[in-house]
Amino acid sequence: MNKEFLNVIVADNNENTLIFFKNIFKELKIPVKIQCFSNGLDLMEYLNKEDAMIPEIVFIQYEIPGKSSLECIDEFKRNEKFNNMVTAIYSDLFDEDEIEDIFVRGANICMRKPEDFKNLKKTLTDIITINWQYHTSGLNKDNFILKV
Repeated sequence: MNKEFLNVIVADNNENTLIFFKNIFKELKIPVKIQCFSNGLDLMEYLNKEDAMIPEIVFIQYEIPGKSSLECIDEFKRNEKFNNMVTAIYSDLFDEDEIEDIFVRGANICMRKPEDFKNLKKTLTDIITINWQYHTSGLNKDNFILKV
């Protein structure tokens, strides 16, 4: 697959987090086109449109307003147009039961959001780099799970 950039969506109701994600993605060597949503309802409304650009990866805050991250994952699994999309759920804190539920529901990545910008940048860079490798080498996304 010859891909010039990754399409990425971030869904988070914290404007500062969205700004951090945007700034980090701008600095990557891998070109990223980013769209942001502040709640799960707007995210799913956009993705369910016929002409929506389905991203290679979507980052969703675990406790997002509107439609929960788990409801979004359930909707992704019911619609085959999302089959090639990687889903990353993130939060400041998870307990082990939540992490297990996130993976069982079908997310590919469960990310404990680092507290500082430097570590957030490293974590997002690692995720985007691994995801880029999956998309450019034709690896099977169904085998891709990551806990960071």
